[in-house]
Amino acid sequence: MLEVTDLQASYGSSQVLFGVTFSVGDTEVVTLLGRNGMGKTTVIRSIMGILPSSAGEIRFDGRPIHRLRPYRIARLGLGLVPEGRQIFPNLTVRENLVATASANGGKSAWPLERVLDLFPPLAERSNSMGRLLSGGEQQMLAIGRALMTNPRLLILDEATEGLAPIVRGEIWRCIERLKHVGQSILIVDKNIKALARVANRHYFIEKGRIVLSCNSDELRAQPALRDRYIGV
Repeated sequence: MLEVTDLQASYGSSQVLFGVTFSVGDTEVVTLLGRNGMGKTTVIRSIMGILPSSAGEIRFDGRPIHRLRPYRIARLGLGLVPEGRQIFPNLTVRENLVATASANGGKSAWPLERVLDLFPPLAERSNSMGRLLSGGEQQMLAIGRALMTNPRLLILDEATEGLAPIVRGEIWRCIERLKHVGQSILIVDKNIKALARVANRHYFIEKGRIVLSCNSDELRAQPALRDRYIGV
């Protein structure tokens, strides 16, 4: 579904990515792991067209997308849950969700009712302003808003960062439900235990390069990888 090949990207004169290559298959859950500042979010920004790549190629369903504008990439079926949530604070929960609704040319796999069923706290607060939600509820809303775009590939950038343990557990349960229904997902996170449970494959990035790839069985069998490449 998603193929990233020899991707390079820079912020001004500072190069951040040096030939990143990885893929996400249809119905797969894949992770991008690494310490802060290693290039994970830069990869996602490049995939979504927010940061133009300087070299390499990004293909979605075999189509090159690395020269497209962000809105065109999103319309192809890539849904992003950005770091920091970035919900609309002055819209209600329902308005936040409806604002991004799209069937991408057909019947939506994620209508409003299904999103609210996935996140019961949002159903209970559907008329509350976004700014009045707790951090966990705002994260649920950010994921729900991305699902309302009817994405073929959902990208989660630090979706559980800064949340209370009980709320993180709710988010991971929702991700497991998404996997169960065949939603393709690319995840950036640091929770190795949860990621090993939910993901098919893992890529480790260090200083803008993919340095290792493995499956979940291999990840569980090598706990030293956590300390070497993630440092948590």
